[in-house]
Amino acid sequence: MRLMAVNPVAEALGLAPELAPDLALADARARVPDLAVHDHDPPADANWLDRLARDCVRYTPMVAADPPAGLLLDITGCAHLFGGEEALARTVTARFEKLGMTVRPARGSTARAAHALARHGGGEGIDEGAAIRRLPVAALELDPESDLGLRRAGLKTVGAVADRPRAAIAARFGAAAVLALERLLGEADSPLDPEYRQPPIRVVRRFAEPVANSEYALAVLAELLAEAITELAKRDRGGRRFAALFHRTDGRTRTLRVETGLPTRDLAAIRRLFDERIETLTDPLDPGFGFDCVELAVPVTEPLAPSQPGLEGGTGKGREAQDGAVAELLDRLSTRFGRDRLHRFHPGYTHIPEQGQIAMPAVEAAVPMAWPAPEPGEPPARPLQLFDPPEPISVIAEVPDGPPYRFRWRRKLREVTRYEGPERIASEWWHGSRDPLGRTRLTRDYYRIEDVAGRRYWIFRHGLFGREKADPRWYLHGLFA
Repeated sequence: MRLMAVNPVAEALGLAPELAPDLALADARARVPDLAVHDHDPPADANWLDRLARDCVRYTPMVAADPPAGLLLDITGCAHLFGGEEALARTVTARFEKLGMTVRPARGSTARAAHALARHGGGEGIDEGAAIRRLPVAALELDPESDLGLRRAGLKTVGAVADRPRAAIAARFGAAAVLALERLLGEADSPLDPEYRQPPIRVVRRFAEPVANSEYALAVLAELLAEAITELAKRDRGGRRFAALFHRTDGRTRTLRVETGLPTRDLAAIRRLFDERIETLTDPLDPGFGFDCVELAVPVTEPLAPSQPGLEGGTGKGREAQDGAVAELLDRLSTRFGRDRLHRFHPGYTHIPEQGQIAMPAVEAAVPMAWPAPEPGEPPARPLQLFDPPEPISVIAEVPDGPPYRFRWRRKLREVTRYEGPERIASEWWHGSRDPLGRTRLTRDYYRIEDVAGRRYWIFRHGLFGREKADPRWYLHGLFA
């Protein structure tokens, strides 16, 4: 256990990783017995940095994350909107400090220069070139061996390295050292890779006079759909959710939403969904004193790959066309009956049989689940019908931990002629030793069996004999067709 990062108080006590590399937690607590520590969580840190980067789009559209704890903002052409560069820096700093964060801002003519000045402290109010030359060679961020070699050679600052011939630096420390130096000095390009996110598609039609005709407002909606689809085509994306907002003069807004299971730019299909939605309204689309604005938004979009047309035109008759036809049918049914009335199975991230599938609204199914097919001539490994909950049965076995010899289910005794197994399915130990109902999680031994009448069953013994339970119980979990 080692320290990865510290706050200013711990840094003042000499626990900073820069001052004490690879400092063990035990050694740190020996120095500061009441040291408070938290687990290092890199994914959470990266997520937080990404959220901060999205928040900074309010200042400039050119924002990039600079892991592990930095943000790069290109404020060219934006600073005057906030009263200048210094005022903008104070605004950003104040916003982050309200979140309880320590901020160390710096400005530079390039992203690389600003990064180095913020990380290594170049000072404010002095010439940028002079400040960069005063930085330690650690600002070049070379590999540890090259950094140590430069310092052993007496080159402890960026200026000292810059005064040496570039050929000599490249010969001893590699071309990467020269490139890092030139980028820091602004002699080589260091482009910024912004986390630019296109704004959601939104088209609006405002009326000079209120429109009291619902049919005309719906015709305007069709025109807005055409404009939105044109914008989707420019972005090479398809819409998954569409929302039409009808704003009345009395301040009320009527919203109609439709969803699709697959991304689409099919104008006719989207119009049919809106028609279905309007037909199912219990309260008609009442304009009241008139609509003064109609708005269409596409809040959810996805990349839309081109489809292969048939040899004779159209969309063809392949699997892709069939999936598209099924998706269109599901969209219409979900719109007419409600998104929660029509479901499709999704794979569950568990090996517990009854939890292996999750029923979700059909419109949320981006890609249909690929169900495993048994090998030719082999019976299926899982039955299509599962009992929820599994039904208890009485079993007679030759040995306590062996396969069933005969069993009684629903008051009828059945003789076993064939069996296959066991297939052992252990409990999910990472969820704890007990389930949400407080029951102990046990191992299951599954058997596929066949009785004298040719009927096939899927049964399991709940618990390992002699290790988890002294007398494990048996259950019938499913029937094979």
